[in-house]
Amino acid sequence: MTDNVAQYIYHDAAPAWANAYLWPVVQENAQRVKSRLQSPGRSNPRAFDLGCGNGATAGMLSGLGFDVVGVDTSESGIALARAAYPACHFEVASAYDDLAGRFGQFSLVVSLEVVEHLYFPRKFAKAVNDLLEPAGTAIISTPYHGYLKNLALAITGKMDKHFTALWDGGHIKFFSKTTLRELLTEAGLQDIRFVRVGRIPPLAKSMIAIARKRA
Repeated sequence: MTDNVAQYIYHDAAPAWANAYLWPVVQENAQRVKSRLQSPGRSNPRAFDLGCGNGATAGMLSGLGFDVVGVDTSESGIALARAAYPACHFEVASAYDDLAGRFGQFSLVVSLEVVEHLYFPRKFAKAVNDLLEPAGTAIISTPYHGYLKNLALAITGKMDKHFTALWDGGHIKFFSKTTLRELLTEAGLQDIRFVRVGRIPPLAKSMIAIARKRA
């Protein structure tokens, strides 16, 4: 564990509000992974939820037919996840830990709204790549930032509210498609594509990167 990972207190196991616009893309691409791997007699594909919070996304992936492992730095989140989604396996751990050495490799790695909270995003990206089996799929979301959206924030006087420095923990990295693509490519991921969600694309709340590890 490390002091450079935000700690959060979770009070229930309900899905986060952002999941309403994040999950449809996750579900669509998770189903593609499952369909690609399905064959008679094969066990369920494995999925890893990096920064699983209260376990809601892990529970959703389990419902799609994945064997799911989820980790988070929040002890309260992991306690809720274990109680609410007993079919999944949850542990307290950080993106900076040797997760692949501890848990092995997975067909799918999902991490929703996590990377923006980390001081060391390259360690996060390496962990994602290490956790993936060859040709495995990563689905990573983070708040979207682009020139038109930032211009709109400036014109409407909402820059302070959006980039508030007064949120304990909060967001410390602000990614564009260019910078997130560079981060993932540097870690060894390829075939990266983006989906912007939550509003019309130029003003999207979040972007979701879908990437593949080299075979």
